[in-house]
Amino acid sequence: MEWRYLIRALMLPPGSLLVLLLLAWWLRVRWPKFATLGLLLGVGGLWLMAAPVVVQWQASLLESEPALDWRSDWAQQAQAIVVLGGGRERGDPGWGGDAPSQMAAERVRYAARLAKHSGLPILASGGLHYGEPPSEAYLAGQMLQQDFAVPLRWQEGQSRTTWENATFSAALLKQAGVQRIVLVTQAWHMPRARWCFEQQGLTVLAAPMGFFSMPHGRPWGGWLPEGKAFWQNQLLLNEWFGLLSYPWLYAATGSSSASR
Repeated sequence: MEWRYLIRALMLPPGSLLVLLLLAWWLRVRWPKFATLGLLLGVGGLWLMAAPVVVQWQASLLESEPALDWRSDWAQQAQAIVVLGGGRERGDPGWGGDAPSQMAAERVRYAARLAKHSGLPILASGGLHYGEPPSEAYLAGQMLQQDFAVPLRWQEGQSRTTWENATFSAALLKQAGVQRIVLVTQAWHMPRARWCFEQQGLTVLAAPMGFFSMPHGRPWGGWLPEGKAFWQNQLLLNEWFGLLSYPWLYAATGSSSASR
């Protein structure tokens, strides 16, 4: 699996931009025009990565699923809620150990609210983020029980990718006779997540949250660089990478899984 992360790190910013800047430095004497072009592209790319307006533009393209309509009969359309892991923080002294990341905690909080509103059982999906326990699913279950008094029905703690989230979760759900789910993840991640679960033969009702495409309200039209925007743009570029590569990597596998 390491090769996949290495390729992604070199192809996507900031890795690709740093490589471009190093190449510009190396070419500065022999080919100064190419070096200047590389410098401009590298610095310009870093600026765009840190611009909130670019976050909003990227997210508006990815966030194709509308928010769940709480006034609808959505609770009658599903048999279970599936919440996807979103990373973990290691050894946080404030929590006395590992805890869900900020992104994962947002997903768990939303899933808890859905469960209290509907009475539907929850499956948490997420494996060993650092290759060792506890799993993201276990931490999600702890948070659901301790912070929201919501029980966790199923715990899928093996997956390392969104595709594995869907594959391993579907196996647990189908054993329990569940075919229709409410899927909880960030809005920009929802199209890829929905596709993965539908490839397993499940009917998906999207419950996206954590929208990045809302008006940013920043001065100067959102062109001033911000550290938060750099992180958000990195997430969105990674999502583009996954969204474009998953059909190529998994389409044939998904078709055979859904037909069984």
